[in-house]
Amino acid sequence: MTAIDDALARLRASDPLSRVGVAAGHPLHDDLERQGVAFAAIGGGLEERWHRALAELAGCVHPMLGAPALHEGGVYHGAWLESTASISAELLDRFAPSVTRTTHLLFAEHQRADGLLPYKVTDAGPAYSQIQTVTPLARGVWNHYLLTRAGGEPDHDYLARMYEAMARNDAWLAEHRDTRRTGAVEAFCTFDTGHDLSPRFWHIPDRCFEGDAARYDAEVPRLPFIAPDLTANVAAQRSYLALIAAELGEGPEPWRAKAAASRSALFAQCFHESDGLFYDRLPDGSHLRLNSDVLLRVLACEIGDDGLFAQALERHLMNTRRFLSQAGFTSIAMDDPRFDGDHTRNSWAGPVNFLTLVRAAHAFEAHGRVAELALVHRSVLGAVAGHDRFPQCLDPWSGDAGYTEKYSPAMLWLLDALERDCGILPRPDGEIWFSGLAPTRLEHGQSALAVAAARAVRGTRYELAADDTSVHVYRDGERWLEFPRGWRVVADATGSLTRVVGLSPATVTGELRTDAASLALSLGPNDVAALDSGRLFERVSSGFTPPQY
Repeated sequence: MTAIDDALARLRASDPLSRVGVAAGHPLHDDLERQGVAFAAIGGGLEERWHRALAELAGCVHPMLGAPALHEGGVYHGAWLESTASISAELLDRFAPSVTRTTHLLFAEHQRADGLLPYKVTDAGPAYSQIQTVTPLARGVWNHYLLTRAGGEPDHDYLARMYEAMARNDAWLAEHRDTRRTGAVEAFCTFDTGHDLSPRFWHIPDRCFEGDAARYDAEVPRLPFIAPDLTANVAAQRSYLALIAAELGEGPEPWRAKAAASRSALFAQCFHESDGLFYDRLPDGSHLRLNSDVLLRVLACEIGDDGLFAQALERHLMNTRRFLSQAGFTSIAMDDPRFDGDHTRNSWAGPVNFLTLVRAAHAFEAHGRVAELALVHRSVLGAVAGHDRFPQCLDPWSGDAGYTEKYSPAMLWLLDALERDCGILPRPDGEIWFSGLAPTRLEHGQSALAVAAARAVRGTRYELAADDTSVHVYRDGERWLEFPRGWRVVADATGSLTRVVGLSPATVTGELRTDAASLALSLGPNDVAALDSGRLFERVSSGFTPPQY
C-alpha cells in the first residue's frame, strides 16, 4: 500500500466525534455529523492538532443567554462583534451552521433601542461601550444564507431579522461616528478597532468617554481619528446589505450608492498614495503614519482592484522587512521603530495575531492570489502542528505559541487552512474546491507522508487523499479525480468541473484525470485554466509575488 492508501484507510476507519468527545446533544454534534468532516495524516502532528481543534472548539460552543453560541475562548468570555460573530462565525459556518445562525441572532436580539449593536455579548448581558467592528457582519450573514439555502429552504426570516438589525446599526454609525461629515467612520477609542496595546492608540483611552460609544474625550488631543478599517468595514457592509435587500425584494440601489460613498471617503481621507497604505486621518488633516495591519483589514473588506492588491503584496504584505514574518503577518511592520514582537501579551504592537491570519484569507482569495496565501500557511502550519495549545498570538521569529489558550480563532484558522490548502471546501455560491497542496514539506519535523480529508456536500460524500506527488478524490466511495500535487480543482453546484488553479509557488505540469477523460496542463502559481465540458477554453494568470527581502 502507498502512503495515500494508508491515509485513506485511516480516514475511513476514523470516528472524529467519538475521538474528540462530542456526544449527542452537544450543539456541534448534529451539524458535524451532517457535514461528515474527517481528517487523517500519516506522520507529523497535524492529525492530532486537527482533532484537538475540533475538541476545543466544542468547548467554545455552549449556551449564552439561552442560545447555543460560539465564544471567543481563552481569557475572552462571550462573543465579540469584531471576531466571534463575524469572521469566526463565517468560518464555523462550514462546520456548524446552526451555531453560526444563533450567534448572529444573539447580537440582533440584544441590539439597543437606538440601533447600536453590542460590541460583545456575555452571560452577564450585552455591552455597548465601544463599537469594536472589523470584519463585515453582513458578509457572514449573506454567506450563511447562501450556504444553508443550498441544503434546504431559504431562511428568509433569519435574513430579514439580521437585515433590519444591520440597517439600524448602519444608521447609528452614520449619525454618531462621522462628526466631521466626511462620509467616513471615526474611532473614538482603542477598543473601537480591537487594537489593544498598539502604538496606533498611544495616549488614547481604551474605551469611549464615560462608556458611551457616541462620545469621545475632548481633552484627548487628536481625537477623533477617521479610521480606514472602520470605514472599509462599513463600505463592505453596505455592499452586502445591497445583496440582502435585493433578495428580500427591496431596491439595492440606495445601499450601493452608500457603499460607493464610503469607498470614496476612504480613499479621499485615508489613502496615502506614495506609501501605498491607509492611515488614520487626524483632526488637523494629517495622517497618523503607523504601518499596521490596517492595510490587510481594508483589503479583506474587498477594497481596491487587483492592481492595488499586487502593489500591497510587493511593497508590504510579502515583504520580510515589513509584514511577512516567519509565522505569518505581523500586526505592526517589523521595520517600524515602534514594532514590539512580544507574543506573551494581548498585543497588537507587533506579534502575529490569529485574527489577522483568519481575516487575510478573504483578501488573497478575492484577488486570485492563492499561491501566496498557501505559501504563508506553510510556515504557520509547521509551527501550529507542534503547539500544545491554541493561542491568540505567535512569536514572529519562531512561530511559538504565545498569549492565552483555547482561543477559537486559532482553532478555526487550522480547520480553514487545511481545507483551503489540502481538503474539500464548499463555497456559498455552490462551488466545491478540491485542493491538493499536501502538508508534506513542513518544518520542525511536522511533515506528513500523506493526508486525507472527507466532507459531505449536498448529499454526496467526498474524500480527498494526497501525498507529495498526487491527489486522489473519491465520490461516494468511487475514484473520481486524480491530479498532481499543487493544483486546486473546482466543481460547480452540479458537480461539473469548471477550472483548475495553480496553488503551488512552482509550475506544476501533469494530468487531470476523471472517470471519463484526461487533460494535460501546466500551471504556474495562481494560473487559472477554465474548463468547458472537460476541455480547456480559457487561461488567465494573476501573477505571483514571492517573499521580498
